[in-house]
Amino acid sequence: MDGIEKRGIVIQVRDRELLRELSVLRVADREQAKAAAGFRSTTRVNVRLLALTRAGLLRRFFLGAKGTGRKALYALSAKGAELVHVPFRGPRRRTDETLVADFFIEHQLTVNRLYCSLKFSPIPVAGVTFLGWKSFDEPITPSLRLIPDGYVALEAPAGPLSAFIEVDLGHESLRVWKEKVRQYLQLALSGEFEREAAGFRFRIAVLAHSERRMHSIRSLAASFTEKLFWFTSLDQVEAKGFFGPIWLRPRSDEAKGFIQTP
Repeated sequence: MDGIEKRGIVIQVRDRELLRELSVLRVADREQAKAAAGFRSTTRVNVRLLALTRAGLLRRFFLGAKGTGRKALYALSAKGAELVHVPFRGPRRRTDETLVADFFIEHQLTVNRLYCSLKFSPIPVAGVTFLGWKSFDEPITPSLRLIPDGYVALEAPAGPLSAFIEVDLGHESLRVWKEKVRQYLQLALSGEFEREAAGFRFRIAVLAHSERRMHSIRSLAASFTEKLFWFTSLDQVEAKGFFGPIWLRPRSDEAKGFIQTP
């Protein structure tokens, strides 16, 4: 059989994959769930999300005021996490609660769009493949307070590389960013993470909500280093793709692709 009976529905392989992905995504809209589970039909993903919610495996709530085109959002329930043996993660919101504004969810959905694009869409650079993604619930190391938004590992023609992802929607002060830059430099100098990551070279990819904000953070980083950090805006990623010639280093105004190829 392709699935098992659970509260009146047959749990398919694709359902299990969606539940596992939601442990990474934490919260997802319909399009992100559709990409994560490999659905091609919007109608079918809508039907399945409703069935999994009614079976108690997903929690559903809404973003946006009533009467203004509310968006349904989905997160793992404790039972869903137990079924596929993953951590119970995600926003602690009441079932069917309506959220008018929620910075955590806005930020997480933005991170998710990047994750879904990197994992589930073709990478338009020859010889580059997606190897993995890590989400963080606690600091990278016991000695630092850094909790990145994500970490992606890629295979590239020059060898494997990785990047900590920092999505900035303008909610953190530059004082907070100053401390982040300092701690990332401390992480690089210690070599601690590279030892744990089997020697993967790493960089920090900062994606800001506007060009102005990106340049503010970039100028701050440039006062510390010309290395490690790569900067772009979310609009540029949307227009030209993550791997396009949209990235700036701290002290160079030459836009580069995220991965240089021969």
